[in-house]
Order: sequence, then structure tokens, then C-alpha cells
Amino acid sequence: MNVRNLHSVHFLGIGGIGMSALARWFNHLGIKVSGYDKTPSPLTEKLEEEGMEISFEDAIENIPSQVKDFKEKTLIVWTPAMPKDSEQLNFFINEGFELRKRAAVLGMITADLPTVAVAGTHGKTTTSSMVAHLLKHGGKNIAAFLGGITQNYQSNLILHDESGQDVTVVVEADEFDRSFLHLHPNVAILTSVDPDHLDIYGDDQVMKAGFSDFIDLIAPNGKLYIQSKAFENLAKGDYKALSVTKYGIDKGAIHASNVKALPGYFSFDFVNEAEEIRNLELRMPGYHNVENVLPAIAIALDLGIDKEAIREGLKTFRGVKRRFETHVQKEDRVYIDDYAHHPEEIRAFLNSVKAMYPTKRLTAVFQPHLFTRTRDFAEGFSDSLSLADEVVLLDIYPAREQPIEGVTAGMLLANIRSGMKSLQTKESLLTYLNVSKPEVLVTIGAGDIDRLVGPIAKWMQDEV
Repeated sequence: MNVRNLHSVHFLGIGGIGMSALARWFNHLGIKVSGYDKTPSPLTEKLEEEGMEISFEDAIENIPSQVKDFKEKTLIVWTPAMPKDSEQLNFFINEGFELRKRAAVLGMITADLPTVAVAGTHGKTTTSSMVAHLLKHGGKNIAAFLGGITQNYQSNLILHDESGQDVTVVVEADEFDRSFLHLHPNVAILTSVDPDHLDIYGDDQVMKAGFSDFIDLIAPNGKLYIQSKAFENLAKGDYKALSVTKYGIDKGAIHASNVKALPGYFSFDFVNEAEEIRNLELRMPGYHNVENVLPAIAIALDLGIDKEAIREGLKTFRGVKRRFETHVQKEDRVYIDDYAHHPEEIRAFLNSVKAMYPTKRLTAVFQPHLFTRTRDFAEGFSDSLSLADEVVLLDIYPAREQPIEGVTAGMLLANIRSGMKSLQTKESLLTYLNVSKPEVLVTIGAGDIDRLVGPIAKWMQDEV
């Protein structure tokens, strides 16, 4: 099915952030877009403003006529979150409509267009956002499907224009549920293959095999940029006719030199086998973010973007929401929020914060994400959190999981080596912080800790 030959696309679960991005993309192509979601939201209101027809009652009579009348040229995009007894879902199944999940639709899009795909257990949202921004700033016509809200575009979607210029797709390749195996990349970045999602893969060897399968999807004569440690961990021998380039902050054919941690940004030199670009500034701090931007710069150079455009694009990159996002930066207090939810992500984040503020006391508030992840990586979490001077643990955010007996945030506490450590509730946190008086405060986690960011930022801003 060629996506440009479609008459209509109907979404079941159109209000999700990933689904809404696809809906906006099809709407941008001039294809009729409609959908169902359980409840209205600011996001569905925005989609309706853009001309999409949305219903909030799961009834067959609410399916638009153009969907029913053009069955052979209609695509149904659905989320597994739809209940099995859904009226609309069962109507489309029984009537023989073409149904695809979001990941499969991204596969359809990337099959038809040159694609840069960014995979890895850490850093893929930031890296794919960096690639997209450098290419767009450099004048390339891109469409980008990202896993977070970019600060520059206030969206997880960047739309291409219909100027006739060739379109390049930039896509975050998600390993969860093996979604990335639907993609068709011409160029790929692999940022890391540390164990994660063991509830899906079972063990890290099976997970690594999944990443090897992703590499096999890269087009013949395509390019792979792979982080040096990931290359060693993957130990994959057969890369077909791929051009494989290793990168890393301090080793690899592409690396950084003269890296300096400064309040609010990092400076560094980009080095590859052919050239250097000196005195670059990255306003999204972190040693790990300097490493993330290296393959993005290399791809920009590959596509003919000149060095000064890259320099300016890097300086104007404002980052991604909840990725090293600074909310308060004053002489006597700093507050930074980050999405880190794996021991290695936490280690990279805290090391960078300590380098930026070496003389200040660092307080880390962490909400573990998933019972299985907390159980599987308990030792790693305790070790990485010990980089902070003070650690505050919140209850585990369960997400899709049921509780596991004996698995709690408290199981991390004993092995944390920080001088001060405690368990707090979300409700008591501000009261605790008011007594603790942190100098540099960070909140860490992928759950609903984001709801505390606004109140904490206001408190930090107003605190005397």
C-alpha cells in the first residue's frame, strides 16, 4: 500500500502523542484524516482545529462516510490499547479493512523515502532530534518522527514542505516490543545496547540479537554510525556492504576533544578522520549529549551542510523537554529535570551535572520506573545514584505493570552510598525540600514525576 495513494486514514486512539504525529503527517499530505479517542484533550482539540474529524464515542455510526465508502483506499491505524470489544475495531476487522499498528505505518513511510533511523537503549530521542534540527537548519527538506517534544519546534513532529525538494525522513527507532524492525533505514545511528526492556526480551543476548536484526534492515551500501562501546557489546561480524563508523566522546573514528563543562552549556571540538570543527557550543549540556551530537554532525556533513551552518545549528538547538532541561539557574540554586530511567543514563546525567557545578551540593530526586526494571537493575541504580550528595527516592511508577512482591523503591536505599538518603512521597516532597534547602536539585525518572516539575520550579524560583 503506497501511502500517497490513500484517500482516507482513520485512527483508533488518535489522541496519543505518537499517533497524533502520524495523523498530522497524513493530513499534511492532503489525505482525509479522522479518528476516535476515549476522551477529548488539548491534543485532540488541536487536531480538530487542523481539520480532522474526531469522535469520542466508540460507535460504528461515528465512523465518517468517506472511511466506509473508500474501503480499498483507506488505512486504519490502531493502538493495542483499544479494548478487544471495541465496536469500531471489530467493524474494521470484520469488514476486511487494512489495519496497521503505528510502527508498521512508520515502516510504510520509511520504505518510500530516504530515512535516517536512530536506535539505542539510551539517547535516541535526543540524537534523532539533533539530527533533525541540524538538517532542517542546514536547509534540508525533512520529516521527523521523534520520541519527545523538541524545544525548537514544540512538537515531536517536524513536517516537510511540498516544494518538490527531495524529502528525508528522520525517525526514532524504538526497540520496545521490537517496533524498530518495521523500519527501512538508509542511514542508522546506534547509540547504545545496554540491557533494558528485559520484560520484553527475556535477557540481554536476545535484546542484542534484536539490535543485530535492526542493523540487517539498513539498505545495501547504507551507513551505520555506532557508538564504540555498543560496537564492542554487539560483537556483530557481518555488516554486509555497510559503511560502518564508530564514534565516542573520547574514542572512535569520530570523537570529541577539548570538552569543557560550563554553566548552561558544553564546548568541544568535533574530530573525524578528515577534518575538525573547533569551538562548538552545545546548549543542551552533558558529556553524553556531546557524544550524541557527534553522529548528527557527521550526517549533516555527509549531506553537504557546511561547517558554519552546523556550528550555528548546534548553538541554536534548544534541546528536548525532560532531557537535561534546566528550569532554574541562579547564583545560589539550580534546578534541572531529566527523563533518565536506566542506571547508565543516571550515571551520565549526574556526572555531567557534577562537572558543571563542582563546588555545589547535589540533591537527586529519583522515581523508579517499572517494577521489573527496578528489580533487574537494583544494584546499578544504587551505584549510579550514589554520585549525588543527597538522594531522595519516590515510590516506583508502575506504568503497565502490576506490583511484584518485595520490589520497592526502598530496596535501593541500603546500597546508596550518599551521605544523606531518604524515602519520600510525592505529596511530602516539597515540604522535605524546604527543610533540605538544595543547592543543585535534579529530578530524574520517566513516570509521573513530571507533574512535580512545575511546582518544584516555582518553589525554587521563589525561594529566598
